[in-house]
Amino acid sequence: MLVLLPPSEGKAAGGSGAPLKPEALSLPGLAPARAAVLEELVELCAADETKAREVLGLSEGLRGEVAKNAELRTAGARPAGEIYTGVLYDALGLADLPAAARASAEAALLVFSGLWGAVRVGDAIPSYRCSMGVKLPGLGALGAYWRGPMAEVMPEAAGDGLVLDLRSAAYGAAWKPKGEVAGRTATVRVLHSQLVDGVEKRSVVSHFNKATKGRLVRDLLLAGAAPASPAELVTALRDLGYTVEAEAPAKAGKAWSLDVVVTQIHH
Repeated sequence: MLVLLPPSEGKAAGGSGAPLKPEALSLPGLAPARAAVLEELVELCAADETKAREVLGLSEGLRGEVAKNAELRTAGARPAGEIYTGVLYDALGLADLPAAARASAEAALLVFSGLWGAVRVGDAIPSYRCSMGVKLPGLGALGAYWRGPMAEVMPEAAGDGLVLDLRSAAYGAAWKPKGEVAGRTATVRVLHSQLVDGVEKRSVVSHFNKATKGRLVRDLLLAGAAPASPAELVTALRDLGYTVEAEAPAKAGKAWSLDVVVTQIHH
């Protein structure tokens, strides 16, 4: 099983670890593309703070993020699973997973990134600020920039098992499973169900979406679940107590669509 995750907008500090070693990152086929983004981002942030904030979409209060980006090559790095924070990663709770579940997480979880393309949670990276929605002056829109490199490496990374796609739309733009891989891919939408005047109303709410996705992955890891197909994933999630509505693709080469329906989040 390969689980595709979005990163978090906010990130923990990089700390005092050794600096980035690009050659040590997973998916080495992305190395040239990563180097190009890193070079332009560092140069942009080192040269002109005002322009960098404009390009990165940062407010005055986040000007410190520009200085952080300028020092990416020498900043301390730590595992990506510690760098990414926020609702999804809080619910996932990588730090307190038992050893076996943590090992499974390091093998299965792949976090998409505007700067790195994609990294595994055990890859050591510095803290940075560069979303997939950024349009760099030289390389252009990162969502489009990453499509070519991702198309080269992701089919191999996906292996021959289930691909569980939990990415947001911006990060989904960087790689869309095709053909045979798409047929064993499941995308998940989280719907919040409420009774309003006796009538069920469903809505997509960011907090419920992120928290449920994190909790869902954690529960699969803790259970040692290893679904090999979208249909097996539906069964596994229902066995774990989730309300899942599944829609098999109408034709070959399309992903499954899963709706997970929640009424509340238990932290």
